[in-house]
Amino acid sequence: MTSSSPNLFDRHYQGFLFDMDGTLLNSIAAAERVWSRWALRHGLDVETFLPTMHGKRGVDTIAALNLPGIDVVKEALDVERGEIEDLEGVIALPGAIAFLQSLPPERWAIVTSAPAALARARIGAAGLPQPRQIVTAEDVKIGKPDPAGYRLGAEKLGIDPANCLVFEDVLAGVQAGEGAGADVVVVTSTHQHVLETRYPTISDYEDLRIETDPDLGMRIMRLG
Repeated sequence: MTSSSPNLFDRHYQGFLFDMDGTLLNSIAAAERVWSRWALRHGLDVETFLPTMHGKRGVDTIAALNLPGIDVVKEALDVERGEIEDLEGVIALPGAIAFLQSLPPERWAIVTSAPAALARARIGAAGLPQPRQIVTAEDVKIGKPDPAGYRLGAEKLGIDPANCLVFEDVLAGVQAGEGAGADVVVVTSTHQHVLETRYPTISDYEDLRIETDPDLGMRIMRLG
């Protein structure tokens, strides 16, 4: 199901840039299991902490806490190992597999705050096609909401960010896509609370298809 302004369906794009967690797949249960255990070990209030860790690099999440006496990089690596080992319940969003398979493989990339090993593990667990191009936590010095990741994703595709559509689910990612100069669409399938945004939204990919014009590029179409 989708709800959107007509602009999303009117414009052709040369490239699509996808966030991963919450945008192409749902890893919330697995991620929150691992991060909850980490938060408890460090005496944090889990209920308060968990909403702060989505959509950002683990190292940035931990660094922002300013916990005394910890090695931020080591802690982030420990969390990463836990997340790679716990893939139970990681599933593709409705329609995401078919949607990605319908795209020209050289025209889309994933731009994720996850480390590379974790990203590849979750993509595989969800049954999504592995992208030819991917930007991960190791590829940028500053994570979302900084736009560096989406700029690099567009560069890997050889496409100006202004001719790309960014698919995101959290505010930090929306700001990153916007800062890169791309158009943004917000995916709401995993939202528990409404994300206030001026951008068009889709709930998932189930009623969407792609029209590809060799000259104009790709345009999203709604079935029915």
